[in-house]
Amino acid sequence: MWTYACIILLTSDSYSSNPEIVAQGYDPDCIWRNRDKFFRGTSAIIAFLQAKWTREKSYRLRKELFAWHDNKIAVQFWYEYQDAEDGLKWKRCYGLEDWTYNKEGVMIKRMMSGNDLEIGEEGRWYKDGVNVEDVKIGEEHW
Repeated sequence: MWTYACIILLTSDSYSSNPEIVAQGYDPDCIWRNRDKFFRGTSAIIAFLQAKWTREKSYRLRKELFAWHDNKIAVQFWYEYQDAEDGLKWKRCYGLEDWTYNKEGVMIKRMMSGNDLEIGEEGRWYKDGVNVEDVKIGEEHW
């Protein structure tokens, strides 16, 4: 069942930018790594998301299932945003996440590795009106 739920999560058009709602999808003691930040638990997840969403404006995300086995899933992702801490410059983050679930299908670990690249307006893939799923991402961006 957890695999089905995660596939739905990856393909859903619904997205909340309310950290309290998002944090409900994780175990209260969930372990996170996001780049160089390591933290655990609901309050730390909420604080992290609040800071992330304060910095990353005009956020557009695409995730694709990379692999899965037992209670683990890996996704690769690409997202674009305007960096509020860097003059609203456009950036793209490339990366991989791995997620681990308990027997009830609740995420207990989320590890993210990502790298940001400044792209400028001309380099954007996910402009207004573009469906992120329709953008062809070539192997040079894998």
